[in-house]
Amino acid sequence: MRFCSLGSGSTGNAWLVESGATRVLIDCGIGPGRLTRRLLRVGVEPATIDAILITHEHDDHVGGAAAFARRHAIPVHATYGTVQGSGTALAGIDRLLELEPSGRFAIGDLEVLPVAVPHDAREPVQYVMGDGDVKLGVITDLGSITPHVAASFSGLDALVLEANHDEDMLRDGPYPKFLKERVGGRYGHLSNAVAARLLDAVAGDRLQHVVAAHLSLKNNTALLARSAFAAVLGCAGEWIAVATEDGLDWREITATRG
Repeated sequence: MRFCSLGSGSTGNAWLVESGATRVLIDCGIGPGRLTRRLLRVGVEPATIDAILITHEHDDHVGGAAAFARRHAIPVHATYGTVQGSGTALAGIDRLLELEPSGRFAIGDLEVLPVAVPHDAREPVQYVMGDGDVKLGVITDLGSITPHVAASFSGLDALVLEANHDEDMLRDGPYPKFLKERVGGRYGHLSNAVAARLLDAVAGDRLQHVVAAHLSLKNNTALLARSAFAAVLGCAGEWIAVATEDGLDWREITATRG
């Protein structure tokens, strides 16, 4: 099983997960032309994508989904709330499939677990993906840690985890007051410090990859995010990968045998 990022942050999000003959996009907040170029850059033809999983209706996660899905006849999975909240962003898709939070289902060689999270959207979820040997968790947008989130993302082999902002940079930065309160609030985005607490709660012996994601361009740096994560794992900061607005190359997850 392997995964990569085709873009992470406010300019557009898309993650590609592959196992065997199955390829799934998590989010599609990038226009179809740019997304196609980035797929080809990592050696993937757009027509080979089996499904698109949407986390929530914000434009940087759903903005390119309808056009890309229509162009390549790809089914799109989203919660009822996400579909209702997306307006026309998911219009005209032939196969728009409703999913239930905590309702496991299969797409080819992958098992999908949508996990409900606190975020300022209608019915947001994040995802745990497994192929029977290894599991990947992708958490890109949530404002706070809940017991359900911590339990759902434990025992992973790889974790993509939002590290949106440094609390001091957000407080002293250029955002207006209302936006600072939204980003830093319970339904906003995880700071480096809060994300590190979640990482500390879920990290186990199986963890092969940790990727810091959805970093704010104005309120964070890769160095600060890496340092926060490395401190709880007791590893070098360079071991923590960072997904940028341009993406992140393939990361292989290896099945370990006891």
